[in-house]
Amino acid sequence: MALSGTYDTRLLRPETAAGAGAQALLLALLGTVTGLGPPGWLTGLAFTFATWAVLTRALRRTWPRPFGPANGVTLARATLVGGVTALVADSFVSRPPVAVLVALTAVALVLDAVDGQVARRTGTESSLGARFDMEVDAFLILVLSVYVAMSLGAWVLLIGGMRYVFVAAARVLPWLNGPLPPSMARKTVAALQGIVLLVVGAGILPRLPAYAAALLALALLVWSFARDIRWLWRVRVRESAAVVRGTVHECV
Repeated sequence: MALSGTYDTRLLRPETAAGAGAQALLLALLGTVTGLGPPGWLTGLAFTFATWAVLTRALRRTWPRPFGPANGVTLARATLVGGVTALVADSFVSRPPVAVLVALTAVALVLDAVDGQVARRTGTESSLGARFDMEVDAFLILVLSVYVAMSLGAWVLLIGGMRYVFVAAARVLPWLNGPLPPSMARKTVAALQGIVLLVVGAGILPRLPAYAAALLALALLVWSFARDIRWLWRVRVRESAAVVRGTVHECV
């Protein structure tokens, strides 16, 4: 069945095509510089396809809204995260090139502070951009936690998996999907996870301080999630009470 011209235009977005091309180029560069093996290549290509498919679908829903420069920065970050993902996957079968992994991660973390500023200064803030930024952050933390867990233990995976557990819980408990107020503490704790995992993964700390740093990061993350869940629960209780009062008032 032939596709319409409009559908083709929305499917073959130049931004996502450029992102996929940049990702493939980065994988090829990593293959040349680090000798990226089959696990890294397969994982990197899977990441490339998944990012292209998910982002293309999201853009189709917001079409014809322009992609925007801030999303371009986030897409560049996603490309770097794809490189980190490939290196971490390869580290299961060979010694990882730590310097390259640290460099890619560091640039991705620095750019995390850039895309939001670009969006605000250009007036291109959007729900798509915020979600895209959040998903890239979450996946980077997950990948870094996998890497650090290989040296400190499986418990580190709680850092990377906590956000995904929260998302899964929200499917069962819809009130967890409620909007949260802006919080500098939440942003600081989230940023701290990436910094701590980067430092620990770089191997510049002795084992005991590295263990303590990762444990502190996890404790702060648990506190942050617990704080938000408590706030959402209070909102749910207030809304339920308001519904009950309204029902009683109607009956009277």
